[in-house]
Amino acid sequence: MSACCAPSAGGGSGHRAEPAADLGVRPAIACGSHTVEQAHVPGGRFAMGDARGDGRRADGETPVHPVELSAYTIDATVVTVADFARFVADTGYVTEAESFGYSAVFHLALRADPSDIVGQPPPTPWWYGVRGADWRHPDGPLSDVADREDHPVVHVSWHDARAYCAWAGRRLPTEAEWELAARGGLDGARYPWGDELLDADGRWRCNIWQGTFPEVNTAEDGHVTTAPVRSYAPNGYGLWQSVGNVWEWCEDVFSPQTYERDLALGTVRDPRGAERGDLRVMRGGSYLCHDSYCNRYRTAARSANTPDSSTGNTGFRTVALPRA
Repeated sequence: MSACCAPSAGGGSGHRAEPAADLGVRPAIACGSHTVEQAHVPGGRFAMGDARGDGRRADGETPVHPVELSAYTIDATVVTVADFARFVADTGYVTEAESFGYSAVFHLALRADPSDIVGQPPPTPWWYGVRGADWRHPDGPLSDVADREDHPVVHVSWHDARAYCAWAGRRLPTEAEWELAARGGLDGARYPWGDELLDADGRWRCNIWQGTFPEVNTAEDGHVTTAPVRSYAPNGYGLWQSVGNVWEWCEDVFSPQTYERDLALGTVRDPRGAERGDLRVMRGGSYLCHDSYCNRYRTAARSANTPDSSTGNTGFRTVALPRA
């Protein structure tokens, strides 16, 4: 997958070594208070995949194939800084970014001393590995989240997201559940609201990059990095910002051949993704997406990263247990 979207662990400074400290409390049973508003998705059959020819072949967005899902409830917003802070206060959990000691920050957002930059991947020099960047310090150690409690929590790995789910008595959505919910009832549309990025008055409908990537962000949508989770308008199922703002972890193992396998099976019910692999699915794009290099802010778009990776543009939302 393209590292421009979200670099993998070690992308700026080599592969991550074993953490110096324990990764924190990983409760096996629910004990927390998950207060995110819920959206009900009625389930049923839909056409999963890129019906518009927008995707890249390597991402495996095709073939379009029929999927049948049971009904479920999903978070109307991604998990916020305030939500995650309650989890940490209750459990003492230490994220992987904190344990490893660094995470990935976009260069224009950087708030750190030069000595805190521990790596810069040559293919994507706009990403820095930054010592002290974590969910409390999203732009580096000189930043904080005092004014971002209603923003998405970022610098959380797939493992971190699952630890939150265990505490909350929830789980990450499957990739199919994520796509059906993100579509908001608009089967085959490019975006959760239809096919055009701008509304009738010329306003942006989601938080993505405007300008010349990666040096000039004109912020016509009002945001250089993350936006509050209830920005813009919800889709037909009541989900806010299912595209743009931050990438969202899904439960599934990623494979570019998943859709080919599922099409061969006919209509698949409640699919679970690839059986094995090193990557986990991410969906929805982020505030860094731009047509010039990454148009993955579409409901059909797929990406992936290693489960220990964390960046300043990746978060998550959850679904209820048990499966309805």
